[in-house]
Amino acid sequence: MQKLLKEIKSCTICLEHLVDGCRPVMSAHPKSKIVIIGQAPGRRVHESGIPWHDKSGDNLRQWLNVTEDEFYNEELFAIVPMGFCYPGTGKSGDLAPRKECAPKWHPPLLDFMKEVELTLLVGNYAQKYYLGKKVKKNLTETVMHFEDYLPKYLPLPHPSPRNNIWMKKNPWFQKDILPQLAKTIDKLKKQ
Repeated sequence: MQKLLKEIKSCTICLEHLVDGCRPVMSAHPKSKIVIIGQAPGRRVHESGIPWHDKSGDNLRQWLNVTEDEFYNEELFAIVPMGFCYPGTGKSGDLAPRKECAPKWHPPLLDFMKEVELTLLVGNYAQKYYLGKKVKKNLTETVMHFEDYLPKYLPLPHPSPRNNIWMKKNPWFQKDILPQLAKTIDKLKKQ
């Protein structure tokens, strides 16, 4: 796996499309229990090289009810975005993750992780890729019916502060799903 991680971290497959250059940001370990599949690193994460090292990451750690030390423990959490590099900025936020990464790197990477108990699908890109035809008509419906995808997958909205409006429109997420999510994560931490 170390050889594969080194290959991923030196990947330049989409260099010509990235204004800010390639800097793959991810983490994984053969003993990872939980895989977080998000979108792509934002500008702050691109600059720091630390996955989810931004306000979205703060929100996600709060949702999971974990400390930073727990979150960055690769034997507990693998962080494998759909696009490993910062895609750049568009008209209304970051561009979509590059499509080259997931098909090239996810299969060999996930093959090394034999102890995964749960994969968190954060946002539409991960949900559409991994759930395929099982995805509901929109993200809200997919997240609302999270039990349909357990025990393998658990779909989540993106924890970006930009999603505060979604959170206010969908109070059931904080009331019903986040306590179950934290309980599940806590159980996996103890295994």
